[in-house]
Amino acid sequence: MKRAIPVVVLSIAGLVPVWLYQPSAGSSTVQAVTPAPSTSSSSSSGTSGANVVTSSTITTEKGPVQLQVTFDGTKITAVKMLQQPNHPQTTAAVPKLIAETLEAQSADIDTVSGATITSEAYKKSLQATIDDNAKTAAASPSASASEASSRTVDGSALTTEKGPVQVQVTFSGTKITAVKMLQQPNHPQTTAAVPKLIAETLEAQSADIDTVSGATITSEAYKESLQAAIDAKG
Repeated sequence: MKRAIPVVVLSIAGLVPVWLYQPSAGSSTVQAVTPAPSTSSSSSSGTSGANVVTSSTITTEKGPVQLQVTFDGTKITAVKMLQQPNHPQTTAAVPKLIAETLEAQSADIDTVSGATITSEAYKKSLQATIDDNAKTAAASPSASASEASSRTVDGSALTTEKGPVQVQVTFSGTKITAVKMLQQPNHPQTTAAVPKLIAETLEAQSADIDTVSGATITSEAYKESLQAAIDAKG
């Protein structure tokens, strides 16, 4: 199993934006933090109208598993591990589970080989938050309006010596809510760099982000394609 480069996902006002990318984009590491004790799922609304749902803690033989999921209407926009087993296989599995969740937009995702126990607990927690959010979303008329205001723009396709690079950016108003790689070089360093580039984009809300060491060519092309999408959006 390839080792993923850790990425610390920073929160703004308690919310973690989301990234969307195809499975080939690799994975990003989520830093586990210890939350206040929780025995049941709970939800709260963020300042931007998002709904943040915290799952109950599931105790497994490997350790506790607990998620915090952010929804925009019925769309999963971010997943954060609040508790997870302190184990190398779990550390490697979590970014893949999150990436598959953001792509599938459900708990119907594959179990990660070598981390079956954590995967099953993750999916159970995820489904609980989805069910909780569905109740809130059903009672919220603003959810459909929020989804309707989103716009997806494709950045320019760039050819590099490593391979093609193209991003697709989703905006909600002027806010970047998701970035998806439409094309990227088939290279381990690119696979590791993409989640970091996306995470930094969602935090910076612009193309003014750092180049990832070891993936300079891909990083520069990514930023150029991203800026093109931002400019096209207007």
